[in-house]
Amino acid sequence: MMANEVFLTKEGYKELEERLDYLKTTARVDVANKIEVARSFGDISENSEYDAAREEEALVEQEIQQIQNTLRNAKIINKSKVDTSQVSVGSTVVVEDLEFGDDLTFKIMGSFESDPTKGLISNESPIGKALLGAKKGQIVEVVTPQATTKYKVVDIKA
Repeated sequence: MMANEVFLTKEGYKELEERLDYLKTTARVDVANKIEVARSFGDISENSEYDAAREEEALVEQEIQQIQNTLRNAKIINKSKVDTSQVSVGSTVVVEDLEFGDDLTFKIMGSFESDPTKGLISNESPIGKALLGAKKGQIVEVVTPQATTKYKVVDIKA
C-alpha cells in the first residue's frame, strides 16, 4: 500500500471529480470577479474586500490541490473483489461488543467517505485499524483515549 493511497468508492471518486470541476470553473470565476470588483474600489493596501477575495482565492486553490492529490492517489474499492475471508477496506463487518453484548455493523471505508453516524468507518480510525485483517470469530481490541473496547467479528461481507 502506498503511503498516500486513498480508498474511494466509484461514487466518491465521481463526487470528487464533480467538486474539482466546480472549483476550477465556477468558483475560480466567482473569486476572480470578486477580486476585480474589490480592485475597482481603488487603493488595495487597505481594502478589506480585496483581502477577503484574495483569501478566498487561496482557499479555492488549496482545495483544488487537495482534490487533485486525492484523485491522483485514489484506489477504487471494487465491491466484487472485496475479500470476505478477512476484514479489508470495502468490507461490511458485523461485530459483537463483548462488554454490552450488542451487535454493531460497520462498513470500512477510506477516510474521505467515512461517516460514523451512518456506520461508515474510516480505515484510519481506531476501530478501522483494529478490524483490518481480522477474521470471522477473532476478537479485536480497540484502544481510544476514552476506553478500550473488545469486539468479536461475527460476519464479514462484501
